[in-house]
Amino acid sequence: MARVSAAIATHRISARAGAVSPSATLTVDAKAKALQAAGEHVIGFGAGEPDFPTPEHIVEAAIAACRDPKNHHYTPTPGLPELRQAIAAKTARDSGLEVTPAQVLVTNGGKQAVANAFTVVCDPGDEVLVCAPYWTTYPEAIALAGGTPVVVHAGADQGFRVTVAQLEAAATDRTTALLFVSPSNPTGAVYPRAEIEAIGRWAAERGIWVVTDEIYEHLVYGGAEQHSMPVVVPELADRCIVVNGVAKTYAMTGWRVGWMIGPVDAVIAATNVQSHETSNVANVSQRAALAAVGGDLADVAAMREAFDRRRKTMLELVRAMPGVTCEEPRGAFYAFPNVEGVLGRELRGSIPRTSEELATLCIDEAKVAVVPGEAFGAPGYVRLSYALADDAMIEGLTRLGDLFAEAF
Repeated sequence: MARVSAAIATHRISARAGAVSPSATLTVDAKAKALQAAGEHVIGFGAGEPDFPTPEHIVEAAIAACRDPKNHHYTPTPGLPELRQAIAAKTARDSGLEVTPAQVLVTNGGKQAVANAFTVVCDPGDEVLVCAPYWTTYPEAIALAGGTPVVVHAGADQGFRVTVAQLEAAATDRTTALLFVSPSNPTGAVYPRAEIEAIGRWAAERGIWVVTDEIYEHLVYGGAEQHSMPVVVPELADRCIVVNGVAKTYAMTGWRVGWMIGPVDAVIAATNVQSHETSNVANVSQRAALAAVGGDLADVAAMREAFDRRRKTMLELVRAMPGVTCEEPRGAFYAFPNVEGVLGRELRGSIPRTSEELATLCIDEAKVAVVPGEAFGAPGYVRLSYALADDAMIEGLTRLGDLFAEAF
């Protein structure tokens, strides 16, 4: 009996689920909020979400939707027809990619779009090239789909942008897809058009899929431009899945509306998967998203202006910290400083050897929450979001600067 019980205990949790790591960004944010609830004055640079409220006209559309009984029932799994049409129109307007509503699947946030994409393109053992530093969810989504993430690392010396030569060196006969992201979370890197074209043509020649995440498409600064890979390389379109959503552009992280755009057969397959996992996205959220993507970009421009101001302030203050260097972020709303100069030095009675240990010290001693680079495949770095109020950002960075100065 004991042997049977031991066997049951051994297989209590599946190996696939047990291998998944929790989201580091959400873990850091949760710790910061728990300390705040306990009365600590914690400043959090962890969460990747705008601090602005959702624009009022979007909220009003949701209120009206709540009162309409047609939104109280199931709707088609791939999304409200009018929302799919609006997303197709918005995509043509913003990136120049012409698609039909049949190529659009509305998902429960961008994360489900990412998961759907890899579920569609990966068989067990297939390899997916992942450009690092990467957002924490990508490798986990690939592994859950049965694929194997193959990390291709681009350091600060190359602006955190991978090259075709690196991709070719990492590719094998098992390579089925490339994950491409610009603007990048966590680095803020933005690929120039010529580099996007070169990478896209390489993928097209190899006949592999490209999953490209464009969630930060409107958040670029300092003359940088965002370019959609299937627009730059049209011959890639039949093997390209675009992931996007309303979260970052319209300050709607909590509404949970994303989408994937791709060839019709890929969208049908993803829709079938989603029909058994979640079915349709909440109708009220879809109506809010319709108001967002169907409107103009005036609110987006105002938020981008604020992010740009904070970006410049953060870069100045971070570069003034002893032992820290930082590339200029050109997109999204993150800075990704290198803190290796602080590691190995005594700080408040401790000697942090890794950026993970340093991040723990930051929240314990300075009450500042940052995400360690280990979460993004880049030890020696930390991610700082500048999607928070100016005063809080300046105070938090001042605390970090004062803390690091003690090590010198």
